[in-house]
Amino acid sequence: MILIRSLRQTVKRHVGAVPNPISRATSKAHARIRDADVTVSVCPYCAVGCSQLVYTKDGRIVDIEGNGESPINAGTLCPKGAATLGLVHNPHRLTKVHYRPPYGDRWEERPLDWAMERIARLAKETRDAAYEERDADGTPVNRTLAIGHLGGATLDNEENYLIKKLFTAGLGIVAVENQARI
Repeated sequence: MILIRSLRQTVKRHVGAVPNPISRATSKAHARIRDADVTVSVCPYCAVGCSQLVYTKDGRIVDIEGNGESPINAGTLCPKGAATLGLVHNPHRLTKVHYRPPYGDRWEERPLDWAMERIARLAKETRDAAYEERDADGTPVNRTLAIGHLGGATLDNEENYLIKKLFTAGLGIVAVENQARI
């Protein structure tokens, strides 16, 4: 009891005598998301579809966190989802199209427009070469079995609906699947 009374008296004597322990630099510091634009997004990793908040300043991502308003994850993220910012800013992440031509022994950088055009052209050539208007019995089928599509788990229902319509009705692709169902 005497020790506690002595401690209280010592504390009373020294209150206000110690300078502010917070430095000027610390007192001027603020959260990196202050004044940032926020965009609601979806975690890129698995089929759960956890909602994330992506904070940007001047077109650069400065932070990614779980979205507390999401009924799916209520702001929580698994270790992979919590590390999404590291994925974005990883110095080893490929950010340009790499192409190795047939029988080539090295990768070449190509423009994204070139890659998109090449993919579209090869898909059309494959579709045209293997397109069936009718099966062996003469029944109209309007399909190609030479192309398949496997969607990612972060696609939502609306995106999957549009993909299904485009690929089946537009291109005649029969094998349209999504990894979330596999």
